[in-house]
Amino acid sequence: MRVMPFQALACPLDGTPLQRGGTAWRCASGHSFDIARQNYANLLPVQHKRSRDPGDSKEMVAARRRFLAAGFYAPIADAVRRAMLADLPPGAPAACLDAGCGEGYYLRQLAASVPGERTLALMGLDISKWAVLAAAQRDARMSWVVGSNAHLPILPGTLDRVLCMFGFPVYPEFARVLKPGGRLVQVDAGPEHLRELREIIYPTLKLQRAADAPAPPGFTRRPATALRFRIELASAQEIADLLAMTPHLHRATAEARAKAAALRALSLGVDVRLTCFEREAV
Repeated sequence: MRVMPFQALACPLDGTPLQRGGTAWRCASGHSFDIARQNYANLLPVQHKRSRDPGDSKEMVAARRRFLAAGFYAPIADAVRRAMLADLPPGAPAACLDAGCGEGYYLRQLAASVPGERTLALMGLDISKWAVLAAAQRDARMSWVVGSNAHLPILPGTLDRVLCMFGFPVYPEFARVLKPGGRLVQVDAGPEHLRELREIIYPTLKLQRAADAPAPPGFTRRPATALRFRIELASAQEIADLLAMTPHLHRATAEARAKAAALRALSLGVDVRLTCFEREAV
């Protein structure tokens, strides 16, 4: 197995190809983007930011890193690996993007399990500079970029796979960068996901039903997979880390957060849906 950086980057200002020269990426128009010493690039222009420091904070990234490193979501990573590698064309390197990569856990798990004869060109993108920094520090074989799903700094029709984990899918952009026949692998929370934690945080829970996501324009929907299993958190730190990597941290009241912080163990059900969408021929 060989893992290599993804090279088909586009200038986030004018969409033209970027070429690497020394410690910067440059386009023909003269725009230049420095490559940090940790081997990542910031391709998120200030006009695409909604805040000074968008995305997950340094503390949230650290919490996610600890939780995922403990292996609680390993079954999800295994299902993602199978979906990403399924039916890839033989021969040429396959280009894959993790759109919203966080600290790079799922991309690293993918790289670690690729068959020996396969070559992958891998790129992780996240709007949080702290997440991308953490990812780049763990594995320098891949390309790591600070950027936005709403304006992917990637040339059109260059990707074989896009992964979107519990994130913010921007289907027109995913369709633009995928090759015809390429696939979007999307993982979303199911109706029973972390129900026990939500019951502690919220006074009442909204009834939810699992529904098949319709195919976005330009895509054909493939059968979805439901993945359910249980995890056992055995410390206040593990519970705090899980809460910190979910949207419930910001939605919960101070009283609810205090209730969660008082726990020393928690048994939880994980319920996620993995859906693949295939890019239609243009």
